Amino acid sequence: MNDRRIPRGFKDRAEAGRALARKLTRYAKRPDVLVLALPRGGVPVAYEVAAALDLPMDVFVVRKLGVPGQSELAMGAIASGGTLVLNEDVVEALGITQESIRAVQASEQQELTRRERLYRDDQPAPQVRDRIVILIDDGLATGATMQAAVDALRLRGPARIVVAAPVASPQACDHFGRVADECVCVLAPEYFGGVGRWYESFEQTSDEEVRQALARLAKRRSQSALAEPSAS
Repeated sequence: MNDRRIPRGFKDRAEAGRALARKLTRYAKRPDVLVLALPRGGVPVAYEVAAALDLPMDVFVVRKLGVPGQSELAMGAIASGGTLVLNEDVVEALGITQESIRAVQASEQQELTRRERLYRDDQPAPQVRDRIVILIDDGLATGATMQAAVDALRLRGPARIVVAAPVASPQACDHFGRVADECVCVLAPEYFGGVGRWYESFEQTSDEEVRQALARLAKRRSQSALAEPSAS
């Protein structure tokens, strides 16, 4: 399912989401399927998938744990439900102490909790047990955050986990093809060079854009449900 030639990228996350939706049409309108987006960048992608396939969508919050003093370098990630995933190679190579890990984890946990409350207005997380969950991000590089999401979801008993992204490194696509039940990547270019390289517009998604996308999709699905009886 993965294209490893040197293709053109995407105009923006919306276009990427529509392309990803075309790879996932077999899940359209299924009552046992839930789309979960990794905020914030995964939300506009997931919105297009959920809208095209008439599926419910929510967020699954994951936070990268940056190396102290080198925050862009991930030493692991945390996800909803208290899951911690560490990159042991990075931790050992840099001699990062458990105290340092706990300090970064505590800080990121505060942000994770803030986002969950903000995006859901204190509503509970959706039930995933015995459902097919499509986990979506705007791209997969190292895959640390997505790995945390997969590990956290496994503990909640879904029937199937589908990892999906518009673009990913070949290594990430291969990895998630093994650790998830399925991995769908529109593009998996050999010369990857980072997620942002494959988008003409790759500006940061704001908290308000996340909230608006969730509200817009909920309204759309509500209107669709109200219209169904009159169409029969």
